[in-house]
Amino acid sequence: MSGSTTALGKKSADLLAQRDQYIARAVHSETDIFAERAEGAVIEDVDGNHFIDFAVGHGAVNIGHSRPEIVKAVVEQAEKFMHTSFTAVMYESYVALARRLAAITPGKFAKKAAFFTTGAEAVENAVKIARFATGRPAIIVFDQAFHGRTLLAMTMTARVKPYKYGFGPYAPEVYRAPFPYEYRMDGTPEEITKRCIDELKRLFVGGVAPDKVAAVVVEPVQGEGGMIPPTPGFLPALKAICEEHGILFIADEIQSGFCRTGRMFAVEHENVVPDLIVLAKSLGAGMPISGVIGRAEIMDALPSGSLGGTYSGNPLACVAALAVLDLFEKEDMAAKSRETGKIVIQRLKKLQERVPAIGDVRGLGGMIGIEFVKDPQTREPDPELVNRILAESHRRGLVLVSAGIYDNVIRILAPLSTTPEQLEKALSIFEEAIVACTKA
Repeated sequence: MSGSTTALGKKSADLLAQRDQYIARAVHSETDIFAERAEGAVIEDVDGNHFIDFAVGHGAVNIGHSRPEIVKAVVEQAEKFMHTSFTAVMYESYVALARRLAAITPGKFAKKAAFFTTGAEAVENAVKIARFATGRPAIIVFDQAFHGRTLLAMTMTARVKPYKYGFGPYAPEVYRAPFPYEYRMDGTPEEITKRCIDELKRLFVGGVAPDKVAAVVVEPVQGEGGMIPPTPGFLPALKAICEEHGILFIADEIQSGFCRTGRMFAVEHENVVPDLIVLAKSLGAGMPISGVIGRAEIMDALPSGSLGGTYSGNPLACVAALAVLDLFEKEDMAAKSRETGKIVIQRLKKLQERVPAIGDVRGLGGMIGIEFVKDPQTREPDPELVNRILAESHRRGLVLVSAGIYDNVIRILAPLSTTPEQLEKALSIFEEAIVACTKA
């Protein structure tokens, strides 16, 4: 399967009409594509058109579509049983997955895990754990953050529309601090780091007392907020403040985990060890599973029965996750992510020299964002241009999606199974789409 120039086919058009008739308007889709099958880095639609997929289900398929090893594991499990609910009748794969994740997540201490179905659900449960374990109510999150769409998670999310508007009142005891967004903050990286840490300290004076804060929840690289890596030193300084005040450090690695940034987990770039780590998306390679893994004494602070759910840690998803971990152990995907990121950033920085609308090219490993602006001096966001570039890229056979609180960032999340030929073709399509839409 390889990418190709596409046009909307008859079957897709028919399905779009049915979608308009039967699917709630609030459920948004960024393309007109209806998938028929997917393999590696390529999606085939219902009309036989092929697309290189650099959206990977909003970052949920780092390992690539339909890896045979994962498909085999899921099919074999389905032939045995598909559901018992671990809270009723247990099964080995849940225990095995907890053991494997305890071994590979940062920290040389005893860990325990609990599994759920979605990232937002895992975030909410991480907060529940932190509040109960510390006896404190408050949570600190950050500008541009995205943590999900459920009530508490959307409260923790920064962007109002479309995630929060009209859905209030929001959950209480959630406080917000600045995140070091280098492109939109003046000063050196060191100065930006210091300013953000100073603002957090000021929050302790004018917003919430530190002895009332249960946890700080941070994305080690912000995803939906615009693919924003923090400035050097920010995460270690944040962890030090947490330790000083007895605040739990929760790393939301839902999008940045599993080699997306060139390390198994993004916090490892600066040797930060979280108290709790939240995982989802590429853990299941498309199967709905999430988890909270953390210090055993914190996880065990809650009484029996206070965590769980009917489908939490479903056996099909658990065996898929175990197969994913096998592949990550067998193949050096962290190196692949680093090499992919290096190629992409070099290409796009070169294009930036002749396209003023490209305000910033940034990323860590294979987690990359390109921010588009109307004027490089004022840095005014240009979401309309992003929409045109996305549409042109889709027309030419490349699936990309937007990000950023202003919707003016295009994210590149190449599957770690992308071949050199597919990467070259995808970058050529993207460059051609940018040039066509900017007349560069």
